[in-house]
Amino acid sequence: MEAVVTVPGAEPWSAAGRGARGRVGIVVTHGFTSSPRATRPLGQQLAAAGYSVEVPVLPGHGTDHRDLARTRYRDWYAHLERVTEHLAERCEQVVLIGHSLGGTLSLDVASRHPDQVQGLVVINAPITDRSGLVARVSPVLQFVVPYVPRGLAGMPDDDIARPGVTEEAYRLVAARAARSLVRELPRLRAQLLDVVQPLLVVRSTVDHTVPPTDADELRALVGSGDVRELLCERSYHVVMLDHDAELLEGSVLAFLQDVTGR
Repeated sequence: MEAVVTVPGAEPWSAAGRGARGRVGIVVTHGFTSSPRATRPLGQQLAAAGYSVEVPVLPGHGTDHRDLARTRYRDWYAHLERVTEHLAERCEQVVLIGHSLGGTLSLDVASRHPDQVQGLVVINAPITDRSGLVARVSPVLQFVVPYVPRGLAGMPDDDIARPGVTEEAYRLVAARAARSLVRELPRLRAQLLDVVQPLLVVRSTVDHTVPPTDADELRALVGSGDVRELLCERSYHVVMLDHDAELLEGSVLAFLQDVTGR
């Protein structure tokens, strides 16, 4: 999928796959204000195992916070939906993997397209209403102050326990774009009963961006009869770049093999 990207390393990435696993398509989607810089390492590990992989960049990401301000939840959802549809056309099975906002979007797509998605991995995804300052005042703030520092939005810089590692996410948050996500969360929670695919919920025990309790609520609300959990005790929000990256990769590979039979 083509995208305009100006941040080095934030380009979308894909691999064709090989053998029986090449007939399984995996989409690995990044979070709000982030980019494939955070999700490509996991995608590359899955591609090395033979899977067909897409690591998309969501609209408004990989460039500048001002571009993000021109996008909304509906734009991010539509992009992931298109990537999923295209992958389903050339693969026999599709599994969605999403971090943070990418996890929320993956749940949304899976609930609406159960025929296209055979499994889900959700990593520290927000599904409850945010209690931070921006979430409370953003209906007014979004029209007065278009950009706010990450800390004020409840999103600390580089929520990673591993020293010296940076996600290279935007330092300013587009208030109206953030508000568009908050508005969708009640609808998503009501829709989670339609998520019936096997689901691996990945949760960091310490997360300064998304409350770890969101993972508990997710497990309680989904309609799937096959819900598994991975606890990451040495990592913060961005597990893919943190101490538990290898644990995550191994757990995802085991989940994929079990769910897809490849």
